[in-house]
Amino acid sequence: MNLQRPNANDAIGTFNRSKNVVPGSGICSRCLDGCRGNCDVFKATFRSREVIYPGPFGEMTAGGDKNYPVDYSHLNIQGYALGAKGLPGDAVGNSDNTKFPDVNTETEYGWNSKVKMKVPIFTGALGSTEIARKNWEHFAVGAAISGITLICGENVCGIDPGLELDSRGKIKSSPDMDRRIEIYKRFHEDYGEILVQMNVEDTRLGVAEYIRKKHKLEAIELKWGQGAKCIGGEIKVRSLDRALELQKRGYIVTPDPSLYVNQEAFKDGAIKEFERHSRLGFVSEEGFLAEVKRLRDLGFKRVTLKTGAYSMRELAMAIKYSAMAKIDLLTIDGAPGGTGMSPWRMMEEWGIPTFYLEALTYEFCQKLTKKGMRVPDIAIAGGFSAEDHIFKVIAMGAPFVKAVCMGRALMIPGMVGKNIATWLKEGNLPPTVSDYGKTEKEIFVCYEELVKKYGNDMKNIPLGAVGIYSFVQKIKVGLQQLMAGSRNFRLNTISRDDLMSLTEEASKVSGIPYVMDAYRKEAEAILDGKAGCEIKSNSNHRKVKVSVGR
Repeated sequence: MNLQRPNANDAIGTFNRSKNVVPGSGICSRCLDGCRGNCDVFKATFRSREVIYPGPFGEMTAGGDKNYPVDYSHLNIQGYALGAKGLPGDAVGNSDNTKFPDVNTETEYGWNSKVKMKVPIFTGALGSTEIARKNWEHFAVGAAISGITLICGENVCGIDPGLELDSRGKIKSSPDMDRRIEIYKRFHEDYGEILVQMNVEDTRLGVAEYIRKKHKLEAIELKWGQGAKCIGGEIKVRSLDRALELQKRGYIVTPDPSLYVNQEAFKDGAIKEFERHSRLGFVSEEGFLAEVKRLRDLGFKRVTLKTGAYSMRELAMAIKYSAMAKIDLLTIDGAPGGTGMSPWRMMEEWGIPTFYLEALTYEFCQKLTKKGMRVPDIAIAGGFSAEDHIFKVIAMGAPFVKAVCMGRALMIPGMVGKNIATWLKEGNLPPTVSDYGKTEKEIFVCYEELVKKYGNDMKNIPLGAVGIYSFVQKIKVGLQQLMAGSRNFRLNTISRDDLMSLTEEASKVSGIPYVMDAYRKEAEAILDGKAGCEIKSNSNHRKVKVSVGR
């Protein structure tokens, strides 16, 4: 493992003065009286609990950077010189009909009612955070025109400044939720959907009833925490009145804005912001099954579940309970995760890392399947950003894993595209962009594709959405190339046989054969001169006869 510096990280604006650091504590090996900073201990001396979180809040995203003993870089994708799986109809694999652009990257999820996506990725939960609010139009339109699912995260209604409650304390009107749903629907076609998440607070406020009655949404997502933290969603609040308002609505707000001492500290300028937290949920088999039934009785065709990097026990609960409830999609979010609103040390040190979590997921799905249970479609989240990640995740979890949930990787293109629009307007393009041109059409490779499809409606598609579309197209083409190289022309033909472990430890954790063992039997059969030997794959029963001469 690389050297970790637990008392210094750019995410929280701290650093060590000394080049020599005690590995365990992260404190400089020589700590001077008179040091002017700026390790975590130094900064926490006067900013206290503020140092728990990355910053500046609302202006950046952050992901945990702990280097785990085993991760997806310890897997490589197998390449083959013959064979073709997943060709349409009765097509026979040959050089004329196995071109990589013909690879189909579409996926689908759902128990009975299916949802298709053009590429096997979808957004992480974009909820009540400031980053999600101010970039929503870019994120939502980008997801819609890309043909992928968009997750509208927890607490959106609960923090809506325009929220109106009825006499029972249930949602009467939520303008921000209305805005978010309507923006996605404006460009949504036949691929993907918008899923609104619901936590403890959302359930109490009646979010499910509101979005079903007013917007006729067909799907909703329950939440058992997430990959970055297990203490409920949090945001920062920079107004005393706003903090008091959220506290009145039933949220946990710290430090307590109703206390005189904290109000005075805020007026003094010492306290610059408050934190809003949600309550911790408690899960039981009976309660979960009852809640899923309640949501279906409200008219939702699809109910999904998002869970985090909890212990092996909670993972088993999530998979089995979801199978019992016929959940349409189970998203499992591994450590470290995070989009910038999570406690930094929790992002670094809490939960089961994604690689290990997916290995356990596959093991548990296998066990339930052997018992005759149908497990739900699975999506894996937790630090992915590239097409090789997607291939490896789907292969390692085949046939159960259908998609990858991406957090920051799908947010960044939206923010970059938005900023390019601002720089164009100001005439202040950085060289990294201006090297490619000075207009939208010159800068964005995919711009004319969208013009051809949307025509005059392009004026309603923000450049952040164009950025997301462009990123998704890169993922699609890159995935097509990797799939063609492994002779998979549909996602559902990808299997664990298409991976190899580069370390014995990775093989032990994942069950993927070590590179020096993978396909050894087939290789030895060829070397032994067995004419007509069969090369088999467990996925889609690929069998290729190979004639071997002496």
